Amino acid sequence: MIQVQPVTLQGHGVVLKPLSIDHADGISRAAADGELWKLFFTFVPHPSEVTDYIQSALSNQASGHMLPWVVVDETTDEVIGATRFHDILPTVDRVEIGYTWYAQRYQRTHVNTGCKLLLLEHAFDTVGCGVVGFRTDCLNLKSQRAIEALGAKRDGVLRHHSRRKDGSISDDVFYSILQTEWPAIRQHLQTRLWRHGQS
Repeated sequence: MIQVQPVTLQGHGVVLKPLSIDHADGISRAAADGELWKLFFTFVPHPSEVTDYIQSALSNQASGHMLPWVVVDETTDEVIGATRFHDILPTVDRVEIGYTWYAQRYQRTHVNTGCKLLLLEHAFDTVGCGVVGFRTDCLNLKSQRAIEALGAKRDGVLRHHSRRKDGSISDDVFYSILQTEWPAIRQHLQTRLWRHGQS
């Protein structure tokens, strides 16, 4: 049975630091790059909501449902986004990776690949997961392409599954990576990072 604890993960140009209230200003600045809170199918906080955003994440961490990180640029030590393990199911050795967003200027760079490699390494090699899941809104085609580019397999769509922050209902697209698929996906992600000039 898996157990997850807050931990710092570093490499590939990024650092994932356990989320704390001390990161509020950094999260506000990162979200402001592109006014990401305007995207109705993502969970990026408006500057006025950052404290509640952090407190909610930490409450879910305390109850064992989530493990949240901020994403930090390894060179500048600047907060550039956030990500989480969520829907943690210890009895089946499963976590999902989600609630991920990056400041606009870091999108379509090495950052997402680097973060996902760190998270997947931690999930499979350290925590001992048998499967890592992903989900995204059916309208978030950019996120679907990014998940598929990792090598995750599409499991299907759950219709009328979750409520967006604007109150509308989403169909959610689910993906997963099995532990047996992880070695090939690790090599794939390492190759992508090499092409970005990251190791």
